[in-house]
Amino acid sequence: MAHITHANAKFTPAGRLMPARCVVDDGWPLRRAAERFQTSVSTARRWANRYRARGRAGMVDASSRPDRRPRRTPTRRERRVVKLRCTRRWGPARIAGHLGMHASTVYRILTRYGCARLDHTDRATGRTVRRYEHARPGELVHVDIKKLGNIPDGGGHKVLGRPQGRKNRSKTGYAYLHNAVDDHSRLAYTEILADEKKETAAAFWQRAQAYFASAGITVERVLTDNGMCYRSHLWRDLLTDQQIKHKRTRPYRPQTNGKVERFNRILLEEWAYARPYRSETDKREAFQGWLHDYNHHRFHTAVGGPPASRVPNLSGQYS
Repeated sequence: MAHITHANAKFTPAGRLMPARCVVDDGWPLRRAAERFQTSVSTARRWANRYRARGRAGMVDASSRPDRRPRRTPTRRERRVVKLRCTRRWGPARIAGHLGMHASTVYRILTRYGCARLDHTDRATGRTVRRYEHARPGELVHVDIKKLGNIPDGGGHKVLGRPQGRKNRSKTGYAYLHNAVDDHSRLAYTEILADEKKETAAAFWQRAQAYFASAGITVERVLTDNGMCYRSHLWRDLLTDQQIKHKRTRPYRPQTNGKVERFNRILLEEWAYARPYRSETDKREAFQGWLHDYNHHRFHTAVGGPPASRVPNLSGQYS
């Protein structure tokens, strides 16, 4: 770990310059300069010699990096590592196994060449995804629908095994999670509904907009995908009446709506697939508690706290 000291402290660049100037510019003997500045003769000699050779620039600490590194990975092999990352989108462990190298070495090479993390790149193009965050709550709200299979009474395949689970599930149907996530705070409003029709989506948004308004958030823009319900006149007229601008993602680019897509993944990992439920009722009863925890208590790394920490007017923040 590098040790950083104050720029004017003794024997940092400014402190080294004084004995060096006394010896070189003023002609002091080395011993006298060493006694005056309370250092050894060898140290005074070293700074004087560096001052003669390089002037003020010689007072700055030199890099500790060696001039030669005979054990460094050959450039040709480093290029193979980068090529595999760019063409096949492999991680360090897989590249290391393919080339017979240590994964830590591959990781350092990728870092040195400025290769982005795989989860920060677009799968289709390999380009780095541009991260953004709007400056205030309500400036943009991401809206999406997640389709999930219902759990039959008695449990699905996680409880009963796959053969019986498939048999039980044959008539259970699906649930549709309508989600709205604020871009700035990641505050989420979600309902489990029976379909994704335009009337259902419009009614959901009316309740979502009322929820955000109750938290003191004025929604300015809404971003959705190109689903049929979001292309309807009903959806368009609803947002127009609320003076909300509607934006749609580019076709086949779900990462454009990335914040709600990330919320969907959290929702699946931490609620829907978090434990084996024995019925759809059990799963839905657990949902409201999970959503409250997500909004009010769960630490979100991109926010630096729970979403509620960025929404001062949100009630129940500490309940």
